[in-house]
Amino acid sequence: MKNIIYILNKKGLAFLLTLSIGLSSCMDDLIKLPTNDITADKQFSSVEGYKQAMVSVYSNLVYGQFLRYYWGMQEYTTDEAVSTWNDDGGNAVFHQLAWSADAPAINYVYSTALNTITYCNNYLNESTDDQIAARGFTGVDATQIRQFRAEIRFLRAYNFWVLMDLYGNPPFPTEESLGFSAPQQIQRKDLFAFIESELKAIEPDLADARTNERGRPDKAAAWALLSRMYLNGKVYTGNEYFTQAITYCNNIIAAGYSLESKYSWLMLADNHLNTNEFIFTLNYNNANQTWYGTNFLILGPANVPASINGLSGSWNNFRFTQQLPALFPTADTTVDKRAMFYTTGQKLKVTDITSKTDGYSGYKYRNINRDGSSVFQNNSFNNLSDVDFPVFRLAEIYLTYAEAVLRGGTGGNLSTALSYINKLRGRAYANNPASTLGNITSGQLTLNFILDEKGREMYWEAQRRTDLVRHNKLTTADYLWAWKGNALEGRAVDDKFNLFPIPTADLLANPNLTQIPNY
Repeated sequence: MKNIIYILNKKGLAFLLTLSIGLSSCMDDLIKLPTNDITADKQFSSVEGYKQAMVSVYSNLVYGQFLRYYWGMQEYTTDEAVSTWNDDGGNAVFHQLAWSADAPAINYVYSTALNTITYCNNYLNESTDDQIAARGFTGVDATQIRQFRAEIRFLRAYNFWVLMDLYGNPPFPTEESLGFSAPQQIQRKDLFAFIESELKAIEPDLADARTNERGRPDKAAAWALLSRMYLNGKVYTGNEYFTQAITYCNNIIAAGYSLESKYSWLMLADNHLNTNEFIFTLNYNNANQTWYGTNFLILGPANVPASINGLSGSWNNFRFTQQLPALFPTADTTVDKRAMFYTTGQKLKVTDITSKTDGYSGYKYRNINRDGSSVFQNNSFNNLSDVDFPVFRLAEIYLTYAEAVLRGGTGGNLSTALSYINKLRGRAYANNPASTLGNITSGQLTLNFILDEKGREMYWEAQRRTDLVRHNKLTTADYLWAWKGNALEGRAVDDKFNLFPIPTADLLANPNLTQIPNY
């Protein structure tokens, strides 16, 4: 099915974007698209019209290529995944840390993020206070539209964060420059300051934590992005922001979030029930057809059978290096229930990156419900995912708090940090965050332990590369894994691989851009 979204630039000139996918809502009511040739004044003549217009932003982020290729950039570059298909741009360049500015997969995330930002900019031009007043909105209606606007500013800030984290100094298109000129380039520290100011500015207009529709950002989502950005602030700017990271972690924790009791519930078809832990999600429904959402996280792991993954036979694609299972006491769930490794027919060691049997596989993502029941497939493929992807969840906030305390941030303390980590381990060892079964002592709580614990807790959740960069372990010899640097036992590589280059095509198209050094 093809859906037509009408996007209007600053001059009010319409052009068409045709998406050859079935778009689903990012939230229950956000499912209607303007399907006729419609002007901006007609589209934005009602509160419902403003809400409908948000779908172009959400659909580009959720049903475009973003998640699948962003996941690849964050996981194939680390110890957490190797690819049978070389779907990282060819020749396993991601895992070997050997890419160039011409690698296709580097362009996928770059272009999708910039396209999403463009949709955001268009929406922001149509939702200024002047536009709201000129269209006759007042009172509750005007307040509702300002909330929509704040949500779009959050999504723009998130996409700018992705670009800042991956590419360093990306283009900086804004609503003021939309449709007039090629965007200027922005330096990483300046983009950090912009994102920080945006997230703080929109906070009053966002819904209170845990009160918005599923899949729409609220205050806690903004706090979560700030906490992640502050934790990595020294990488981005050279300055430390650990105290600020703790502040925003405290805000989230005080809002009443709690861990779900079972780790195995996190990535199931009915994980929309995880409202205690999930802060902001990308939502998927099998009635809407895409191979770029969580579908690949269910079918991609090598050799996992349909009886486990809840869909069909495996695509026989990605597996772990031997270093990731080594973080766990056993390679099964008998001790740590997070160790959902699939070992049948799989070898532990990756001696050949493209061999589907080299490296243990995993079944963290499954298209079944908590009670074990199957999910009705409302699509022609009979093979699509209902699993939502948590961009932010409470476990990350606990880990951020603990790391920020260990790195010297104020506003927190070691005993509280230890209690948060032991909640994660209580769930992991006993399906009970209050259990003491997996407890560690304060002497065991070190930065290296936190990095390992995050590997155990959040593997395959598209965070590993960022974590290794922050700990100075992605490119250095401080931590080696199979085929890092194209060596079986791993080796250090050039520090330039802490960043991805700006794609060659955009350098040629935009004279305002310069490449980062050594590419």
